Amino acid sequence: MILMRNLKRLFSMLLVMVMLSVSLAGCSKNTKKEVKESNKSETGELDTSKEVELVMYVVSDEPAGQAEINENFNKLLKEKINATLKINWIGWAEYATRYPLLYSSGEEFDIAYCATWLNFASLAKKGAFMNLDDLWATYAPDNFAKQSETAKQQATIDGSYYCVPTLYASYSDYGPIYRTDITENSGWDGEMKTFEDIEEYLDIVAAGGSGIEPLDIFSSGSEVDDLWMYNNGQYAIKGSTNDFLFIDPSVEKPELYTYYEYDKTNEFLEIMKRWNEKGFYSKSALADTDSDKVRNGKAALRVKSVDTYEGYAIEHPEYKFKYSNFTADVSNMAFTQDAMVISSTSKNPERALALWNLITTDQDMYDAFYHGILGVSYELNEKGQYTTLDPNKYSASAMWAARSTGLTRERAGTPEEVSAYKKEWNDHIQDGVGSQKYRSFVIDTSSIESEYAACQSVHQQYWWPLELGYTDIEKGLAEYKTNMEAAGIEKVREVIQGQLDEYLAGLSQ
Repeated sequence: MILMRNLKRLFSMLLVMVMLSVSLAGCSKNTKKEVKESNKSETGELDTSKEVELVMYVVSDEPAGQAEINENFNKLLKEKINATLKINWIGWAEYATRYPLLYSSGEEFDIAYCATWLNFASLAKKGAFMNLDDLWATYAPDNFAKQSETAKQQATIDGSYYCVPTLYASYSDYGPIYRTDITENSGWDGEMKTFEDIEEYLDIVAAGGSGIEPLDIFSSGSEVDDLWMYNNGQYAIKGSTNDFLFIDPSVEKPELYTYYEYDKTNEFLEIMKRWNEKGFYSKSALADTDSDKVRNGKAALRVKSVDTYEGYAIEHPEYKFKYSNFTADVSNMAFTQDAMVISSTSKNPERALALWNLITTDQDMYDAFYHGILGVSYELNEKGQYTTLDPNKYSASAMWAARSTGLTRERAGTPEEVSAYKKEWNDHIQDGVGSQKYRSFVIDTSSIESEYAACQSVHQQYWWPLELGYTDIEKGLAEYKTNMEAAGIEKVREVIQGQLDEYLAGLSQ
């Protein structure tokens, strides 16, 4: 699920941005004020005298057995707040075009999944969501009380709340996930802390004659460049991989820069040139559409997060997977990376927030919503870890914003070091320090959409082959720079730098 989700985000982002611009062009910004005024509560008490059906939209393909899950959950929900929930699904094959239309069609619904990758900020500014200033703390008080100040800040657009961020902490860790079953008789010391260690491991795999590809690279580009930047303490200003603008979060007033301006880029490119020559990945990797080569036993190592490692280790214990975090300054990913929004067309925002309060703070309601029916769709072991029964029929909820630290269950078979890593990161992370300071900053590309899209295109066309050692380093960097400048990177940088400076000035007030 994680892999599919990441790939869909990557390949459909530009289309979503275009659709948003077109479909919401006519939305009035005054909608936000009107909605806020018309939904004020006189008493602050939830009126459940009338039964209502709440409508929720999620982005995913509907599991075959979902109707059973819905029926069970609605029995519980009716007892709690005299409401039922109807879930509408927007499939992966259609979400890029259908999702933006939700907010321009005038359709009345209550709740939707939203995220930074679905352009939460842009949609909020265009009046798609209800203002939650007078609603959130009143009708979802337990949820509101659990939110960190960082999360609340990320939910704020133009001084008001427009979403309820996830209560689940995710992390910016990044590192190699690698099989150890194929190195057991090699004499390898097992160290995996540096790029030199990665190369030593890949050398062993390449020399082993197993036919397994040492390094997993496919058509969405290498993620080794992101790993290099994070390992050197740098921060992608968009807060995600495959970015081309970075800052040094350790300095007081960081300035945006791109790859051809970074003093360690040549060192990285020399490493990748050597890995190419050693045959660690295919000469046609960028034409390879197989995104599951490590998972299906065709490759030995890939770069990803601890969450991906967890899934691999559970599904294929025979590969004896290990993981090592290479990110020097781990911070929480934006809590709006998964968020819940109330549509500006909702007729029952109070009840919708009461529903959300139950799902995110009550273990029984969370389990019924997220996992389904105990003994039917899932089971629990003695540690409280879950296993989905009949994965072809059932699946954990695609409403990822519902996840809540304290309620979210580990999958059965989760390696013990996963919890150890997360404890280490929790102890390290401080609001307003290092990269955590910038997790609430969201770039606004509305005034530079064409230039930003052009830079993304150039980055893919010129940087991706260069970082894999397919082109000469000096010539390739020069071409990359020339074409990025022609695409408008200086304008992009100027606009985003201004936004960053404004954001930092706001933090000091």
